[in-house]
Amino acid sequence: MKLKRRKRKPFDDSSASSDIAFLLIIYFIVIAGFNINKGFLMTLPAKDSTRLILKEDLLRFDLDAAGDLIYQNEIRDIPFARQEIRSLIASRPNMAVILTVDPQTPWQKVVSFVELAQNLKVESFSFTMKNTEGASP
Repeated sequence: MKLKRRKRKPFDDSSASSDIAFLLIIYFIVIAGFNINKGFLMTLPAKDSTRLILKEDLLRFDLDAAGDLIYQNEIRDIPFARQEIRSLIASRPNMAVILTVDPQTPWQKVVSFVELAQNLKVESFSFTMKNTEGASP
């Protein structure tokens, strides 16, 4: 038994497809507005600015491989660092915080310290990785 095949009719109504295209464009524009990148907003110094910082205005912290915060060769915690930075900012407005990070430090510990510096509105903040070249494994 032979079945009759019906021929497909071409899509003549282009207004329906243009409506769909228009709605999709609006949808993607609205969705793009909700795509917000969150990160740390820190003001960087101008390229040609020079700022002198005295040695006594440097506040140095270290993060070791275990994620412990070290200040003046003693293991400290974030609340101690918060109090220390807050008190020194009040007495020395030109203070700079320097964080030295071990490459094996858990990233969340680094992020927590950077967030602490941001929340305390530290104007001069720097962090660097410890040099592990030449160290035995």
